Amino acid sequence: MPRTRSLAWSELKIGLMSIFALVVATAFIFLLTGSNGFFWQRYSIKTVFPEVAGLKEGAPVRVAGVEVGSVTGVEFVGDRVEVLMEVLKENRPRITTTSVATLGSVSLLGEAAVDVTASSAGTPIPDWGYVRSKPPSATLSSVADSANVSIEEATALMKDIRAGKGTLGRLFTDEQLYNELTGLVSSAEQVTNSINQGRGTIGRLLDNPAAARSLESSLDNLQAMTARIRAGEGSLGKLLSDDSLATSLKSATGNLDSFTGRINRGEGTLGKLATDQELYNRLSSVSDRLDKVVAGLQQGEGTAGQLLRDKQLYENMNGTMVELRDLVAAIKKDPKRFLNVRVSLF
Repeated sequence: MPRTRSLAWSELKIGLMSIFALVVATAFIFLLTGSNGFFWQRYSIKTVFPEVAGLKEGAPVRVAGVEVGSVTGVEFVGDRVEVLMEVLKENRPRITTTSVATLGSVSLLGEAAVDVTASSAGTPIPDWGYVRSKPPSATLSSVADSANVSIEEATALMKDIRAGKGTLGRLFTDEQLYNELTGLVSSAEQVTNSINQGRGTIGRLLDNPAAARSLESSLDNLQAMTARIRAGEGSLGKLLSDDSLATSLKSATGNLDSFTGRINRGEGTLGKLATDQELYNRLSSVSDRLDKVVAGLQQGEGTAGQLLRDKQLYENMNGTMVELRDLVAAIKKDPKRFLNVRVSLF
């Protein structure tokens, strides 16, 4: 039988040192290449999204853009998707009840990631707690869908234009509208040429210095007038600046309001006329009777009516008045002739 050689201490020491070196090298490599730390340096949190856009296990978790962990699980919870994450414990004060988790992307290729807003204002999320989430921002696929919808709408718009629908379509297809627009442009060009040549009021104002000076003088006069009004000069200036005149106008307005109020309350003759139905009926009756009297006079009824319509009666009365006037004049001229008084005694 061969003799068994005992393990020397020097050989055992070399083996232990090799194992220790291997462990240290492994830990050093892990520290250099990994960012999630050891298991005792991490804690788990959750969030829920309506859809995760291809998020997978191992996707990075970022807080304020800094990678602090990774996704460890993605599974359905009813119609929604629950995402399990492991992050470094040192970020616990930054991930609170006021933080919000959203879906982001690592690159332009659309590789999904979880972005969490940093907020130290709330209470830190405990282990296996939930972070609030909001719908993901626009992704490359959603942008492509929106662009596709926009292209379809632009295609439909071009079809309508080619079919002559709308103002722009008519402009492209209606020959008459094109001719009218061309005529409008020509007319505008003619007006511009006339102005440049000094024709018309605007052209003269542009080319004639005298007209410009006259307009400037008018503006100066207007400015001086407004300055006088602001200074309280003249009737208009006093109206704007004199407090006593404003008080008088206010008093007159108050008196007018009081007067109209008395009329509305039925006070005074005008108020009774406006509110008393019996007085109105009496005035209406008097007016009706006056209309009847006037109508009778126009028809020649009565003495006054015959006097208005009977020419012979008018001439007879006129002649009688003339004779009466002559008689009075004769009596005044020779009263003894008409007044002969005899006195006799028995």
